[in-house]
Amino acid sequence: MSLVASFQNPVADAQYSFRRILKALSEPGVSVQLPAMPGFGALGSASACVLLTLIDNDTPLWLSASLNDEILRKNLRFHTGAVLTDDPSAVSFALADPALDSATLLAFPCGDEMSPELATSVIVQLESLTGGTPLRLRGPGIESSRTISPQLPDCVRAYLLNRPHRFPLGLDFMFTCGEEMIAVPRTTRVEVC
Repeated sequence: MSLVASFQNPVADAQYSFRRILKALSEPGVSVQLPAMPGFGALGSASACVLLTLIDNDTPLWLSASLNDEILRKNLRFHTGAVLTDDPSAVSFALADPALDSATLLAFPCGDEMSPELATSVIVQLESLTGGTPLRLRGPGIESSRTISPQLPDCVRAYLLNRPHRFPLGLDFMFTCGEEMIAVPRTTRVEVC
């Protein structure tokens, strides 16, 4: 049936993974190590951890075409009960790859004045968390500034630099590669170094 094992120790690993994701979101740009586990199809370990920790049957999920294979869909349904949708305008979470385009990115919900928490959290599985354009981060959770250089899709870099939505609206980003993750929430100001 092509099902892959979930966390080795489901409760302890999910709790640990949640704490690491929370650390990454509260300290933007800090790289965190997530529990090692097999990915699902083209999905890497860190991306699988984030989905297993944060997705359930109440969180609609959009998948990039290159990651959206039968192995991933079966495992997500089995392990999380995820509601998968092709409509980017109706999701809580999105799992993207470097081929993400601007039209899709801008279609993700950014919340509204009364409910900013309805914005999409975008998980982007990258080739590397280093070697890209150096970006300086400032804002809550950062003492003065922090520099990151993930190899981002052009549309994501442009979104972060220009933030088309007025705070508290906007998208939160989690960038994964291998077993590592860094986050750039909507509270973070981004500029090219």
